[in-house]
Amino acid sequence: MARVLMIQGTNADVGKSLVVAGLCRAFTRRGLTVRPFKAQNMSNNAAVTVDSDAPPRADGTPVRGEIGRAQALQALACGAPNSVHMNPVLLKPQSDMDSQVVQRGRVLGTWSAAGYQTMKTDLLPAVVDSLHRLAAESDLVLIEGAGCGSERYLRARDITNMGLAEAADIPVILLGEDARGGITASVLGSHQLWTTSERARVQGYLVNRFRGDPAVFAPAAEDMTRATGWPNLGLIRWFDGAARLAQEDSLALDQQHSSSGPGLRIVVPRLPRVANFDDLDPLAAEPGVDVRWIPPGQPLPRDADVVLLPGSKATRSDLECLYREGWHHDIHTHVRHGGHVVGLCAGYQMLGRVIRDPEGIEGPAGDTPGLGLLDMETTLTGDKRLLDLDARDRLSGEALTGYEMHMGRTAGPALETPWLILEDTEGTRPEGARSANGRIMGGYVHGLFAADGFRRHWLEGLGARSSSLHYAQRVEATLHAFAEQLEEDLDLDRLWELAQPPGLK
Repeated sequence: MARVLMIQGTNADVGKSLVVAGLCRAFTRRGLTVRPFKAQNMSNNAAVTVDSDAPPRADGTPVRGEIGRAQALQALACGAPNSVHMNPVLLKPQSDMDSQVVQRGRVLGTWSAAGYQTMKTDLLPAVVDSLHRLAAESDLVLIEGAGCGSERYLRARDITNMGLAEAADIPVILLGEDARGGITASVLGSHQLWTTSERARVQGYLVNRFRGDPAVFAPAAEDMTRATGWPNLGLIRWFDGAARLAQEDSLALDQQHSSSGPGLRIVVPRLPRVANFDDLDPLAAEPGVDVRWIPPGQPLPRDADVVLLPGSKATRSDLECLYREGWHHDIHTHVRHGGHVVGLCAGYQMLGRVIRDPEGIEGPAGDTPGLGLLDMETTLTGDKRLLDLDARDRLSGEALTGYEMHMGRTAGPALETPWLILEDTEGTRPEGARSANGRIMGGYVHGLFAADGFRRHWLEGLGARSSSLHYAQRVEATLHAFAEQLEEDLDLDRLWELAQPPGLK
């Protein structure tokens, strides 16, 4: 059975996801079979898996599952296919107070924050089972904790930090970060808040995003070790390449800046429940493209070439936000002046005449008027479509890889002029819709702009200059570079020695 090691954070956003991804790649390069694991994740940025606990459909076809985007990146770092066991519980927020709960690919329903707390411990057996399944097929399982590992008010029903560590007898490393200051207080605060048995489980601490002279930092490390008894396991230097990897939390958009210099201008309304926003990462990586996320309270810029409506976990609610902000007026003005509009998944649904929710899938049952830019309408249903895509688009002649992840079916005359015509081993089928003048387009496929040939074809159709960017190679090179840095910054042999086989108390 594999060894396991958990990385818990002194607080949220200390870089746990990236550090685990880098360690996954570093240990994989050493010839080990490595798997990532995060018991419970909260994210609307998700990826399709090859497996699921959901029963097959009526026609016998299997149902895929989904995991958080961070675990998908970590799986990529390991060279492993996405599995629901890497993230057995996924929470997808639909409002500030409730989330859809997905367990190993099965949608259990929508729960309030308080209601979910009462059901969490019922999910622990499946969490521990998934961990043991991964351990049975690998040499090392690297576990990412969630948020702050020492939050006492969440401890009683915890299934992803110390609750899991004690249930499965897992050694823990505490991760803090130095870039914003406060590392000493956060490490000492964690020590104070944990119980004696929890403190004993911690094997040491790591300091992420370190800038400066280690010799200057040494007295702080001595203070922390003296007060806690935990050794300093290393300083991880600031890694500039982190911005080139997919981010999981939409809060990361607050730190994103538009690209500099002239180029194709793409503006994206920052909707409250934006999902799968990494669809735009390949476009933002293009040197001739300027991607700008527009926050609430600001109009959509008039100099935009393209308005892009992204995915959403609460389509009707985000559409209503779009109306409240007056962005619908900006979009219609943009179209009248010859601009282009692209809708991806929920954004595609918003382009139609209406979105119907007769079953109350996203909240109170009812209808919400769409933008009316395409002659179609969408009905939300409880059946979620999860599909990996490996096809060729006959209209552009380019290969496409991506995935579908949506609830709802779209129909109407607009679909008679599809955006894409996909051809794969299962045959040929139309996808999405496109206006007669070609300036309004949308579809359900996520990730299509990561396909280099298709992205270049699309950009050139808009008059933008294309580049030689190979997006997947860029991601691989970034993971490789971070793994090499971790080899220099940390004693990986020592981390391997600290990892232990999981138990079950």
